[in-house]
Amino acid sequence: MIMKSTNGSKSGRPRGWLTAGAVLVFGGLLPACREPAPTHDTAASAAPSSAAPSSSARPGTAFDALDGMDVRKPVPLLPMMANHQKQNMRDHLVAVQEIIVAAASNDFAGVERAASRIGSSEQMGRMCSHMGAAAPGFTDQALAFHRTADTVAEAARKGDKDAVMSALGRTLATCTGCHAAWKQQVVDESTWQRLTSSAPPTGHR
Repeated sequence: MIMKSTNGSKSGRPRGWLTAGAVLVFGGLLPACREPAPTHDTAASAAPSSAAPSSSARPGTAFDALDGMDVRKPVPLLPMMANHQKQNMRDHLVAVQEIIVAAASNDFAGVERAASRIGSSEQMGRMCSHMGAAAPGFTDQALAFHRTADTVAEAARKGDKDAVMSALGRTLATCTGCHAAWKQQVVDESTWQRLTSSAPPTGHR
């Protein structure tokens, strides 16, 4: 095809053009001949093994590795319990945000309302007991957080901004201390029953 398309007698172009054109064309082709573009299979075989785990890799291996690096004590929880706990933790963060915003404008009623969401109550006590049923020590530490949060509301009722911020600081200290000590460990029902010697809490199946 190249020889026909560059025939000088048909195109009327000088023979030197043919020579120069051939050099350019073949010069451009030579590198491709020396280093052919890899096929899909070649590229895949050259990719690092870490880019995509082999089909024989056991699912969860990466999570097991991460869990092994986390030396905190486990809190065994059923899946629904773990999800519920995470929802509560996120709401706790929202409550703390609302406390700070309200305190900044001396809205002590707003501080008290937000603090009441993370304060102690009979319902909160039951929930902490369920969550810590398989983790001795967790329930006491969780309840300490909620009792400390009560002092934020108490300071707000007195209209004492400095006391509000001090109480909030102590509350956050119990919060971060708890998270530094414990981590979730999701388990199945049979494991839960073996660890707690009790049936799963109602509503968490």
